[in-house]
Amino acid sequence: MGVRTWIEGWPVYRQLTGPDKLGLGAAAKSGATSRRQPRVAEADNVVKSVCPYCAVGCGQNVYVQDGKVTQIEGDPDSPVSRGRLCPKGSASLQLTTGDARQYQVLYRRPNGTDWEKLGLDQAMDMIADRVLAARRKGWQWEVDGQRTRRTLGFASLGGATLDNEENYLFKKLFTALGAVQIENQARI
Repeated sequence: MGVRTWIEGWPVYRQLTGPDKLGLGAAAKSGATSRRQPRVAEADNVVKSVCPYCAVGCGQNVYVQDGKVTQIEGDPDSPVSRGRLCPKGSASLQLTTGDARQYQVLYRRPNGTDWEKLGLDQAMDMIADRVLAARRKGWQWEVDGQRTRRTLGFASLGGATLDNEENYLFKKLFTALGAVQIENQARI
């Protein structure tokens, strides 16, 4: 490479001799920078989502390629976060693609020390059995002569990332089961 070629490739030279006198555009780009592409350039689809970590509800753009999540970034159109994410939200890609993600149900028996794998159907049946047992044990037909038909055997606390429709369905489910302690942390 000759000296002249090297000087012409130098950003300061391009800034002084070219139209980009402030060095804000083409003058500041190197050859390597010009060849780079954003990580999301090859995504097939962009899905709008909400960060699942806290009650703030920051908007996220989830980039999908060939049916797999490839990148998650802050959504600049979100009035809540305006494209910004905290460290937890920025790392939420690991929820879908991380090596530590579990794909089976793990269960630790009471007073047990080891986790055992269960099938999803078995785990769902265990949950349903325990809900019905708690409902039966805590059921109150009457309190002080007043008809109540309720249970104090369990309660519901919804998460912050549930939207109005999901909270409505949770309320309907737990009301149908007879629960009276139903609350959520919704802020969206």
